[in-house]
Amino acid sequence: MADTRFDRITVDPAVMGGKPCIRGLRFPVSRLLGLLAAGESEESILAEHPYLEPGDVRAALAYAAPATPPPPPQTPL
Repeated sequence: MADTRFDRITVDPAVMGGKPCIRGLRFPVSRLLGLLAAGESEESILAEHPYLEPGDVRAALAYAAPATPPPPPQTPL
């Protein structure tokens, strides 16, 4: 079975200098993640950027998740 988690994430040297973008749009994954990190809700992002879809937000989060290291193990006090 093909892995389709990142079908919405494209990398094209001719678009945004090859940064990972949403569906070939000039909308980098990093910008979407930055909006979420700043506290914007998915609903407000989708309202402000009507060309984005709910699946784009999920795909961006899934794309970024492996870059986040697991938390260190906690030591007992």
